[in-house]
Amino acid sequence: MKNYSAELAHFAANLSAQAIPASVMNRAEDLLVDWFGSVIAGKGAKPVEIIAQFAQQMGPHFSHSQTNLAGTAEILLTRQPSSPYLAAMANAAASHVAEQDDVHNGSVFHPATIVFPAALACAQALGRSGEELLVAAVAGYEVGIRVGEFLGRSHYKVFHTTGTAGTLAAAATVGRLLNLSTAQMLHAFGSAGTQSAGLWEFLRDAADSKQLHTAHAAAAGLMSAYLAQAGFTGAQHILEGPQGLAAGMSSDADPKKLLDGLGQRWALAETSFKYHASCRHTHPAADALLQVMQRYQLQASEIQRIEALVHQGAIDVLGLVIDPSSVHQSKFSMGTVLALAAYYQFLGLSEFATHYHDEAICNLRDRVTMILDDEVDQAYPQRWIGKVKIFLTDGRCLEGRVDEPKGDPGNTLSRPEITAKAMRLAQFSGGASAAEMTAAIEALWHIRSCPKIGFLLKPRDHEPS
Repeated sequence: MKNYSAELAHFAANLSAQAIPASVMNRAEDLLVDWFGSVIAGKGAKPVEIIAQFAQQMGPHFSHSQTNLAGTAEILLTRQPSSPYLAAMANAAASHVAEQDDVHNGSVFHPATIVFPAALACAQALGRSGEELLVAAVAGYEVGIRVGEFLGRSHYKVFHTTGTAGTLAAAATVGRLLNLSTAQMLHAFGSAGTQSAGLWEFLRDAADSKQLHTAHAAAAGLMSAYLAQAGFTGAQHILEGPQGLAAGMSSDADPKKLLDGLGQRWALAETSFKYHASCRHTHPAADALLQVMQRYQLQASEIQRIEALVHQGAIDVLGLVIDPSSVHQSKFSMGTVLALAAYYQFLGLSEFATHYHDEAICNLRDRVTMILDDEVDQAYPQRWIGKVKIFLTDGRCLEGRVDEPKGDPGNTLSRPEITAKAMRLAQFSGGASAAEMTAAIEALWHIRSCPKIGFLLKPRDHEPS
């Protein structure tokens, strides 16, 4: 049996800065700043605060007043030092609640919310440089994306790929920072893969599990790498083995995708930014709707009903949400998203938090339907095409189409747009002041030249230290 797992482990263990094109390293910086905005946006969200509180309670307990914080990492929401394991857990939970973290289309995987919490926590604890952090992040992206692609569409129907493939991504990231050998990295993959978890059932109940998925994946992957460094062994064919990840979680797994262009095709560069604060499956239709409304200068009151022509994955995930009972659940309701887009022309955190249950929004929400479209479905997941039909009260039917939603590599965000997005997220949550965000973002834009990663935010006077 070809050992795909071992070849992927060899790549992750031996990746160097010299092997990574400058454009990919630049893109990694873009994704890091984008992630930082999302983690700060998690401040105040109930599931995030509960997980952060748990992490803080589990210790170890440090104080910023201590003179030596070597070996510690930063929980960004509490601004307190902790172990890298617990900091990664808390920060991963925080960065996935605003629904603004990045996504890789082909794998339907959100890499940043797993990779960067693990990378930052370990880089801080180990005293690594900014360049080392970025190299580790690239390793995590390349591994996690390929595992997601390998597991295929059948996997995503039941499993939240970010929680499953994410454990391998975190293991690769931390393993690279620990300078694991190829053999050790493979053991880390084995331990990470056997802990892969995350089911979509939580959406039916508006449960808090999505934040647990990312918290667990980042922490479990980190633990797997540290255990491997200490000599702990893991399965040698965890991905493709007869009782491995694919055997238990997929009916269409393709092992060749694990090594597709490895070292030549940089999957990190294919990652998309999320412009709207909702599930990525809603973005193509939202962009297509906004395109038509702007072209014809339509008002929401002119819309009788909307048909969103979608891929099966969108129906599998969004079809679970009929009458959203929380802000977070509303971001997985195609009707709510399109209604908000029609009325406000912008899908930010404030629009969801303030208006998702307004009478007008609910009224239009209930007149939105999702229809499986063969062209859209055949293109997915490599391409996320947006198509809508808008039926107006005057009897007209207008059609919209977007081939690259805002944030995709061919329709990407500029660095000023990424910075502005991060500033908006922090302003909404109150997780950091404008001055604090400006300073932290400036440091992150220049992280490659940083010789040793320190803490990004200072403790607030009114918070315990």
